[in-house]
Amino acid sequence: MLKIDYQKLEDTSKIIEKLRDECPLTHCITNYVTINDCANAVLAIGGSPAMANEEPEIAEFVNFAGATIINLGNLLDNQIEAMKKAAVETKKTKTPLVIDPVAVGVSQLRNEMTEEIIKLSNVDVIRGNMSEIKAIGKIFGVIDESTVAKGVDVAESDIITKENLSSNARIISQIAKKLNTTIAVSGKIDIITDGENIYYIDNGEEIMSKITGSGCMLSCVIGAFSAVAEALDAAIIGSLSMTIAGELAYKTCLRNKQGSGSFRTYLIDELYNMNDKKIIKYGKLYNDNDGE
Repeated sequence: MLKIDYQKLEDTSKIIEKLRDECPLTHCITNYVTINDCANAVLAIGGSPAMANEEPEIAEFVNFAGATIINLGNLLDNQIEAMKKAAVETKKTKTPLVIDPVAVGVSQLRNEMTEEIIKLSNVDVIRGNMSEIKAIGKIFGVIDESTVAKGVDVAESDIITKENLSSNARIISQIAKKLNTTIAVSGKIDIITDGENIYYIDNGEEIMSKITGSGCMLSCVIGAFSAVAEALDAAIIGSLSMTIAGELAYKTCLRNKQGSGSFRTYLIDELYNMNDKKIIKYGKLYNDNDGE
């Protein structure tokens, strides 16, 4: 039986203070639907967001940034070249890069863009749902079949449960190893692996899927942490911060008999108030590095 990894919780919880002390520039190339939420999430957790999306200035922002995030949510013409430029520049400058391959597997354009960005860069973290990660696995020849996602949402057959947790973790681990990266898969239970180590986070709340941009915000929060920590630890503390914030925000909504609109506001509040003590108290982080 898996047990909570209290040592890892304690170790990663310290990264929050480091992030707030350094307040790194967090460069987000993200979509217009969620850009305001992403900026507020980065600010709340302790980073300094820059939402620079135009190709002529991308190289300069990557050079100044502590980390860059590329979100494929809305592939506008002016963003496509900016994303490619950012991929190349992050590799050149060794700036940490987080990719959010929104709806990869749904269209040929998204498949080609995701593949090109990964090949052009040394991506540190890929953050997506199970359908998106399996689509990437198929693109790079790690698995033979993948399920087409329901738009930006995970396909029903790819929802992570306690029953399929281990088998999904092995698939994700193989993909992470092939791409030499860390992968953070969000769901009812989160799976995070660098191809060698596997961790689960069981703090998810279903209401997170009822607001626009929760995944986009998470990718940007992980990006902020990647500016001050190694990729695996950044993915863990970013996911813990976001899921615990969601858990606490939902409890407030229940007490006040409120819905998803209020939840969005409370989520940002909880990110702002997140600290090491809350991570250790509420974090349900499990280590599966023994292959149990």
